[in-house]
Amino acid sequence: MFENQQREDVEALMNADAEFRRLYQHHKQLDSKVHDADIGVLPIDDMTLASMKKEKLVAKARLERMWADRAHRTH
Repeated sequence: MFENQQREDVEALMNADAEFRRLYQHHKQLDSKVHDADIGVLPIDDMTLASMKKEKLVAKARLERMWADRAHRTH
């Protein structure tokens, strides 16, 4: 996520906004767990995996809104 953004910009927002940092780290953890479940390294049931994927999408949408809000405030 935020692959097209400058790493320094993402890090600056994480340093300036504790909620963004927490949510970003949570998304990264979910992404890793979902990936591990998808490749069979993390054994979890389908309902738990579906719930994790939904939670990951919600976190991503919130992060993107926070990023867009920041962009609008700086321009």
